[in-house]
Amino acid sequence: MNILYQLNDDDCFFPPADRANEDGLLAFGGDLSPQRLVVAYANGIFPWYSDDEPLLWWSLDPRLIIRPGEMRVSKSLRHRLKQGRFEVRIDTHFQEVMLHCAQTPRKDQDGTWIQDEMVEAYCHLNELGLAHSFETYEDNELVGGLYGIAIGKAFFGESMFHTATDASKVAFYHLHRFLSEHDFKLIDCQQETNHLKSLGAFSVPRSEYLKELETLTAAPTLVGKWGGNDCEEMLLNIRQPNKLQFRAYNLDADVSLSD
Repeated sequence: MNILYQLNDDDCFFPPADRANEDGLLAFGGDLSPQRLVVAYANGIFPWYSDDEPLLWWSLDPRLIIRPGEMRVSKSLRHRLKQGRFEVRIDTHFQEVMLHCAQTPRKDQDGTWIQDEMVEAYCHLNELGLAHSFETYEDNELVGGLYGIAIGKAFFGESMFHTATDASKVAFYHLHRFLSEHDFKLIDCQQETNHLKSLGAFSVPRSEYLKELETLTAAPTLVGKWGGNDCEEMLLNIRQPNKLQFRAYNLDADVSLSD
């Protein structure tokens, strides 16, 4: 059955991710508070919606991931790294990275899914030391980068951009190296793309992904500005109650979510 759940306004919890429909759509409503976003990602769920849609929450099956330490580095990228053309910084211009990602044209996408309220919400997570950006500079100009969220030993990549050839790949290489050095076990890439698959990403069944995520997100989280020396490990409260109730809609019955 094609069921869509409505989130409750008085808590930050979600239906089980494996109840998402065949497209990966699970729920609508709620907000983008830090608490709700952390619970969402820790349970394999992420927000994705357009400006003419309600806040939608997804959990895709299968899920694209890459293992830190197993990035596929091409000869051309190795050459680019040896050139020393780019400088990479961490967590210095998080908002600018997000705005560049929002403005970058995407194949088969009309407009951006990175809404203004999402920029504000993820910048708040960055201020809390939970969201991070890896930024590529050429002649002191931001020419590429990526951002995502860290919970436990998992990093949830959100988006990347480049205005110079290989700039986003260089940022991803430094992310992958940083995560490997800090014993992270998984980078969530969400959706399949040829670009990410060329870097070594592969798909796993959602059931396998969720099982691993339960263990990884229970580990302490490296919180703070990753580009500095003021980070600390903290345990986050990400667990949901065993019994939850949500209003559910049968989408096959052509129910309007605005009613």
